[in-house]
Amino acid sequence: MESNMRMTREERDWILYDVANSAFVLVMVTAIMPIYFKDVMAVDLQPHVATANWGFANAAASLILALLAPVLGAMADYPGRKKRFFVGFVIAGVLLNLALPLVPAGQWLPCLLLFALARVGWAGANIFYDAFLIDITSLERMDLTSARGYAYGYIGSVVPFVAVIGLILFAGGGDTLPATPARIGFVIVALWWLCFSLPAMRGLRQIHALPASTTPFRDSFRRLGNIMTEIRRHPQVFLFLIAYFFYIDGVDTVISMATAYGRDLGFSVSMLIAVLLFIQIVAFPFALLYGRLADRFSTKAILMGGILIYCLVTICAFLMPSIADPQLKNAAFWCIAFLVASSMGGIQALSRSLFGRLIPPEKSTEFYGFYNVFGKFAAITGPFLMGLVGRLSGESRWGVLSLLVLFVLGALVLSRVRLEAA
Repeated sequence: MESNMRMTREERDWILYDVANSAFVLVMVTAIMPIYFKDVMAVDLQPHVATANWGFANAAASLILALLAPVLGAMADYPGRKKRFFVGFVIAGVLLNLALPLVPAGQWLPCLLLFALARVGWAGANIFYDAFLIDITSLERMDLTSARGYAYGYIGSVVPFVAVIGLILFAGGGDTLPATPARIGFVIVALWWLCFSLPAMRGLRQIHALPASTTPFRDSFRRLGNIMTEIRRHPQVFLFLIAYFFYIDGVDTVISMATAYGRDLGFSVSMLIAVLLFIQIVAFPFALLYGRLADRFSTKAILMGGILIYCLVTICAFLMPSIADPQLKNAAFWCIAFLVASSMGGIQALSRSLFGRLIPPEKSTEFYGFYNVFGKFAAITGPFLMGLVGRLSGESRWGVLSLLVLFVLGALVLSRVRLEAA
C-alpha cells in the first residue's frame, strides 16, 4: 500500500516542524512557564490573582488567533503566500520567546504580554503548517503523515524539556522555581523551535492555490464574507467542525488543566512533572499506532474510539477524590495519565487529516483557518466551563465531570459525518 512507503522529503520536512513547535507547548504553555510566572514574575500578587491573570493571558491569545485565523487563511490561499505567512509567524514567535528572559522579576504585565504574543506566533504558524498537509502528501498517506507529525513532536519535545528540568534540578530551587535556569530554558526552547523549523522553511512548497489576484487583500475579505456560504455547500465540513469544537474542547481542557487538578488532589510538583514527561513519551508510539489503525480500518471509527477513551478519563478523574489510600490514588493517577497519552495525539492527528479529506484542496488554508477558529474558541470555553462548574459546586471534580458532556456531544455529531474515505 502507498501509505506504507517511506516518508518523502517533503513529509519529513513537514514532520520536523512538529518536533520544533512541540517544545513550546510542553515547556512554555504546560509545564515550566506557568510555574515561572507565579514564582518569579507574579510573586507580589495573591496566588488566585496570579492564576487568574495567567488564565486571562492564555484566553486572550486564543481569542486573538480565533479572530485572525479566517482572515489569514483567506489571504494565504493565493500562490506563494502560505509559506510567507508560515515563516513570518515562526520568526515572530521565536523572537518573542527569546525576549521573555529579558523581563525583570516582578514585571508580570510585560511578561504576560510577551508570552501571549509568542503564543499567537506559535498558533498562527500552525494554521499554515496544518494547511501544508494537503500539499506535502497524498490523501492515502494523510492519516499516517499527520499521526507521525504529532508522534515525533511528542518525543522530540522531551529533549529540550529534560534539558530544562536538568538545569532547574542542578540549581536546586527548593520550594520555588529558580529564575536563571528557567530563563536559560526559555532560550533553549526558542533555539530548538528555530533550528527544527529550518527544513520546513526551506523545503515546503505550496501546490494547491487559488488563481493569482492583482488585489489579493481586497479579494481575501470578499472571500471571507462568502465563507459561510461556501461551508454550507460542504455540509460534511460544517458537521465535522461542530463535532470538532466539542470534543477538542474536552481534549484541550484536559491537557491544560491537568496540572492544576493534580495539585488540587495533593500531588507534588515533582510527580506532576514526571507524569508530563511520561505522557510525552507514551504518546509517541500511540500516535503512530492511531495512524496505522486509521490506515487499516476507518479514520472516523478510530477517532470515535479515542473520544470514548477520554470519556473514561473524565469519569476516572471525577472518582479520584473518593480514593482514600494514597498509594492507590497515585496508581490511579498514573493510569489516567496512560489513557490520556494513548489517545491525545491520535485524536489531534486524525482530526487534522480527516478535515483535510473533506475540504477543497485549493482552499485549504482558508478552511484550516476556520478549523483553527473552532479549536481556539474551544480553548476558551472548555476551561471556563470546568472553572464555572467547579466554582458553583465548590469541588473541582464536578468541573472535570462536566467535560463528559463535551465528549458525548462531539461523538454524537461526529457520528453523522459521512465520508467514503473516512
